[in-house]
Amino acid sequence: MIDLQLTDKKHDEERQGEALIVDAPLVRNGRKLYIESYGCQMNFADSEIVASILLDQGFETTGDYKEADVVFINTCSIRENAEQRVRNRLSQFGVEKRRNPKLIVGVLGCMAERLKSKFLEEEKLVDVVVGPDAYRELPQLLSEVESGHKAINVLLSREETYADISPVRLNGNGITAFISIMRGCDNMCSFCVVPFTRGRERSRDPHSIMAEAQDLFDRGYKEVTLLGQNVDSYKWKGTDSEESTEIEVNFAQLLEKVALISPELRIRFSTSHPKDITDEVLYTIAKHNNICNYIHLPVQSGSSRVLELMNRTYTREWYINRIDAIRNIIPDCAISSDIIAGFCTETEEEHQETLSIMDYVKYDFAFTFSYSERPGTLAARKFEDDIPEEVKKRRLSEILLKQQETSLYRLQQFVGKTVRILVEGTSKKSDKDFCGRNDQNAMVVFPATEGVTAGQYVNVHIDRCTSATLLGTVVVEEPEIV
Repeated sequence: MIDLQLTDKKHDEERQGEALIVDAPLVRNGRKLYIESYGCQMNFADSEIVASILLDQGFETTGDYKEADVVFINTCSIRENAEQRVRNRLSQFGVEKRRNPKLIVGVLGCMAERLKSKFLEEEKLVDVVVGPDAYRELPQLLSEVESGHKAINVLLSREETYADISPVRLNGNGITAFISIMRGCDNMCSFCVVPFTRGRERSRDPHSIMAEAQDLFDRGYKEVTLLGQNVDSYKWKGTDSEESTEIEVNFAQLLEKVALISPELRIRFSTSHPKDITDEVLYTIAKHNNICNYIHLPVQSGSSRVLELMNRTYTREWYINRIDAIRNIIPDCAISSDIIAGFCTETEEEHQETLSIMDYVKYDFAFTFSYSERPGTLAARKFEDDIPEEVKKRRLSEILLKQQETSLYRLQQFVGKTVRILVEGTSKKSDKDFCGRNDQNAMVVFPATEGVTAGQYVNVHIDRCTSATLLGTVVVEEPEIV
């Protein structure tokens, strides 16, 4: 059986439930904060914003909720099992709250937005419920709780981007960081709760994005990932402060602006939507060596009929056109995807269409799920979840097997070649090995080498691979890089 470990997951299983720890603020109020995060990269980035707001109030962070004064759990509503994890975790916090009645327990994020006051009613231990657009109100909401009241703010905003808040970098390696460039989503895919939990799209001021990226680079960071539910729809209109003229910046232009900060600052982004990714974006990637040749382009299904039911607003043919454009403009670009097995009314023939589009693209990675109905979505209201669970599981297994084969195939193409990687630190399996990612986002592991440290770019000759990792040795000379 091939051991497939997908890299750079939007829902990184190794980070689920991760507690943040940061340096103590200069001015302290004697109170300790514990934040635990679940879900996608956006949630972890939001936890950094929450930490910044409360550290300004004098809070210190702790990695042990039993010594905290305030416990927050930043939640996800994308899948049912994510919500169940949160409920199980809340019950554990409840044990501590019974021991320490003064402990404040709060629910943040998408699940807070979706369930709202139900948390206060059903989960009696929850004191405060805060949606993704209300984090600025946390100091006031905590004061309300301290005065003996429950507190809730889940109002969605059409303006909030937190552009003026410098996030505290949590549990980071000091080398890679996320930058949120926009919030919300306008796509209304029928299976997805994000538009209801994060609101409408709004793009962040490009000047603040560039300032954050420049600050990170000045502090020694070597890679930034630009985050958004749909980065390709980024669009900002405003006034150029230097020229005092009205300007409009799209995603391709923003990418270039960030890339021009320094050729030593590597740029990634996530997530792209097939209906919006343009040739202009692809040519911008091809133009700049420091924009990584890796695109996450979720297909969800290979069937045009199922895509229409999903309200994805593109067809199988359109998606293949975008794949062909990527291959033509950026020949060595890695492509990953999201795939849903067993969506409402999906036939066996349509499942085969998904397998066939996987054959066509040969994804480097894929994040695969069986369909899970989410309350409040268009699909839950309009369609019956009519595919038996055993059929969903079998179809998902077939998708996984095919992806295992193509992931291994893609990595095998690097064997015998030399790649440039950014060293992120020691390998998780051995402190005698270093690891880092190449341009195509594949993990590379190599023996610790004298003179090589985290944060450096090095050339590594790939000697062999597993289904998830490239294995090689550092080379000193400068051969042709792929």
